[in-house]
Amino acid sequence: MSTYVYGITASAHPSLPEDLAGVGDPPRPVRVLTEGELAAVVSDAPEGLRPKRKDLLAHQNVLAEAGAAGCVLPMRFGSVAPDDKAVTGVLAERAEHYKERLRALDNRVEYNIKANHVEEAVLHHVMATSPEIRALAEANRKAGGGSYESKIQLGEMVAAAVQAREAEDAAALQRALETEADAVSVGPESTGWLANVSFLVDRERAETFLAAVERARQELPHLEVRINGPLPPYSFVEPGPAEPAGTAAGGGAGTGAG
Repeated sequence: MSTYVYGITASAHPSLPEDLAGVGDPPRPVRVLTEGELAAVVSDAPEGLRPKRKDLLAHQNVLAEAGAAGCVLPMRFGSVAPDDKAVTGVLAERAEHYKERLRALDNRVEYNIKANHVEEAVLHHVMATSPEIRALAEANRKAGGGSYESKIQLGEMVAAAVQAREAEDAAALQRALETEADAVSVGPESTGWLANVSFLVDRERAETFLAAVERARQELPHLEVRINGPLPPYSFVEPGPAEPAGTAAGGGAGTGAG
């Protein structure tokens, strides 16, 4: 039977609850595989696993239980190896990489920040800061709405100004928060978000980081800022060397920041 991998810890990591269960229906019992100074939190992998809410939550719960007792390197949902031996083989092959990551991420959590524009507020801001747009809008108003061509021109000018503002605001938001974090990981661009950034934060400085988020909201009122966390440090588990053929264990962090 194949092996489902939740995360990697030090072999000295405190024991997990005996009744801890993971993905699958019925949920598979969670166990620990040890290789030298490292250990992998695993269970048997159910057949036909899909990212359903129940199993996504089970994956997160196992990581939360493991992370509450010490540092854990979270694997992406669906990380499956052919068997237990393949998992311990990856632990042995990547030992130095994983030990370095455990040291770097000890007592740290991830906060994912997403932001987009409040449409009415950013349009007002663009109009207030662009004399050219204001002048054309006023000319169109006096002309009873303006010609088709002038309306198109105004729309293009506003769209370009808003797009430029997106880049500026994304950079401003990141600058406002990165001083309170140990590391930053910029996520992939996604429709509707002008910023998608994860921050690695020391647990003891979490309140300071959250206070910085609130200040940023006040200083950038034309942004809608959403925060997700604390999370396991998904975005900061850097992939190690090429994995042995046929195994997904150790394939790097998940995207649980969403």
